[in-house]
Amino acid sequence: MTIVSVKPATERKSKKNKQPIVDEKSPLLPTKHSEDGGFDEFNGASFSGAVFNLSTTIVGAGIMALPATMKVLGLIPGVVVIILMAFLTESSIELLLRFSRTAKSVSYGGLMGDAFGNYGRMLIQLCVLVNNIGVLIVYMIIIGDVLSGTTSGGIHHAGVLEGWFGERWWNARFFVLLITTLAIFAPLASLKRIDSLRYTSALSVALAVVFLVITVGITLFKLINGTIMMPRLFPEITDLTSVLNLFTVVPVLVTAYICHYNVHSIDNELEDNTQIKAVVRTSLALCSSVYVMTSIFGFLLFGDETLDDVLANFSTDLGIPFGSLLNDSVRVSYAAHLMLVFPIVFYPLRLNLDGLLFPSARPLASDNCRFAYLSTGLIAVIFVGANFIPSIWDAFQFTGATAAVCIGFILPAAITLRDRYGIAAKKDKVLSIFMVVLAVFSNVVAIYSDAYSLFKNGPSHRE
Repeated sequence: MTIVSVKPATERKSKKNKQPIVDEKSPLLPTKHSEDGGFDEFNGASFSGAVFNLSTTIVGAGIMALPATMKVLGLIPGVVVIILMAFLTESSIELLLRFSRTAKSVSYGGLMGDAFGNYGRMLIQLCVLVNNIGVLIVYMIIIGDVLSGTTSGGIHHAGVLEGWFGERWWNARFFVLLITTLAIFAPLASLKRIDSLRYTSALSVALAVVFLVITVGITLFKLINGTIMMPRLFPEITDLTSVLNLFTVVPVLVTAYICHYNVHSIDNELEDNTQIKAVVRTSLALCSSVYVMTSIFGFLLFGDETLDDVLANFSTDLGIPFGSLLNDSVRVSYAAHLMLVFPIVFYPLRLNLDGLLFPSARPLASDNCRFAYLSTGLIAVIFVGANFIPSIWDAFQFTGATAAVCIGFILPAAITLRDRYGIAAKKDKVLSIFMVVLAVFSNVVAIYSDAYSLFKNGPSHRE
């Protein structure tokens, strides 16, 4: 997320002491601009807006994979690991913010550049590109599957629109995704300030809560009727393979909490940037609560029948009154949730691609042509990927998980261990070593497991 200033050096006022200081990097957007220039007065983002934007960054498609982690770990260890991962995420973000303050870096890319030079800056930018393009393509695929249906293994799973209106030309996947892209993604992606997305982010979090409330309601109904079996509380460990299998959930959990690429953008726009730590902790507390509740009640509801994507479980007969209506409510609310998450994840993607291609250019927000070209090109790539790449899921089992682990754990730890300014305490370095070892080991195990499954069963194809 490299942000380069128009001038060699700009004066910005520290919100802590209100004294002007010289910074080599300017924030993404100027707070003022002359009337003939174009920018309106912007006094800074609110605390609540920052919380909603960061929470929306965190709660994406990962929430649907969490109940399946309970099937691997068991209910009690699963809940403990979700909470521990939230604390590790908070620690890694705190390290990023502390070193950013010392280095006077206003972006993740700038901090990596300060610690490791241009190669470090390019590495984080490439990681964000790989991770976010993969995530956004998967989001669009899910939206298409939910609304238009999908065919897998010769079996057609009807989408919501097809179930309501029958098979029509206007509810085919290509047309639905085209309308979604033009009517929702493109307008929201054209906003230049991340704080402008605070209302859609609040609605996105609310839709995730709707999914949770419906899941809890169904589970409680079936518990009262005695139709839910006692879930496994602990993992089944029989051999070394079953032990190694426990580590395959780590990349899933890291991906579920990944938000590091947006922290600096939110921090830059805060009215009082001393609140950023409170924003991070509030967002993580909110999201981890949603994650824990979703994991517990999703696993209680479906037990060992829980699929890797629990959304697929809601396409089956729930065995309760109004089950079909509740299934459609879950699927539609989740598709709408992903539509509103899209621009929050797209924002740092565009910023990092700009930093990679035009590292010495003026700020992206002040160049309308460059902004439009990058936005249009990225949306086109994502749209084409979601429509025409048959085995995108298999590809991003490798690239997405690896890039997310680098962004969330490995690179913050590397910055701390590099400790260019001598501000890292011994406990910081111990924690960093732990994060690197955990990330590398779990990722190697997960990639081996995915590769073994892929070559054993063959690639999966969508039609």
